[in-house]
Amino acid sequence: METATDGACSADAIGNLPLPPPSYKVNSKGQTLVLGIEGSANKVGVGVLVYDPDTHTYQTLANPRKTYVAPVGHGFLPKETAWHHQAHIVALIRAALDESQTLPQDLSAICFTQGPGMGGPLVSCAVAARTLALQFDIPLVGVNHCVGHIEMGRVATGASDPVVLYVSGGNTQVIAYSDQKYRIFGETIDIAIGNCLDR
Repeated sequence: METATDGACSADAIGNLPLPPPSYKVNSKGQTLVLGIEGSANKVGVGVLVYDPDTHTYQTLANPRKTYVAPVGHGFLPKETAWHHQAHIVALIRAALDESQTLPQDLSAICFTQGPGMGGPLVSCAVAARTLALQFDIPLVGVNHCVGHIEMGRVATGASDPVVLYVSGGNTQVIAYSDQKYRIFGETIDIAIGNCLDR
């Protein structure tokens, strides 16, 4: 099953984020291939992305995922969600590598969600990422989940320097880019809007 159907996108839209460093291994075409693992909540996904310096584009080559669905009337709990991710992560990695026609040793980096998110699921995915990185001697890159969402929105909208109202299950924050990093300018101190709506 094909999970990545969009074409290549211009890397000009990335803006704030650095392009892959020259120290990263490239494939025979000079491209940087990165595998990313995301599992901060009830969904676990594995993506393979390629950056082509000749065309200055990036493209998602694969993006298989699985969602933990809690029993009716219950929210998803960290322990059960972590078990779900552990049960599916190996198959998802294999599916992403197969779909993208990538061998693990051809990867330039392994990225994983470092946080924020639910502890158990995050640890499950971090262990899988670290295992791959160690097994194939590939650099490991931790990614901030919130920044990932902000950057996707920035690329999709073409915004160059937004002030963002970030609303998710566990976070409600006002975030902006300042002095080469994203900074939180305000946040809820009791309950996030997403959590409030879930209850």
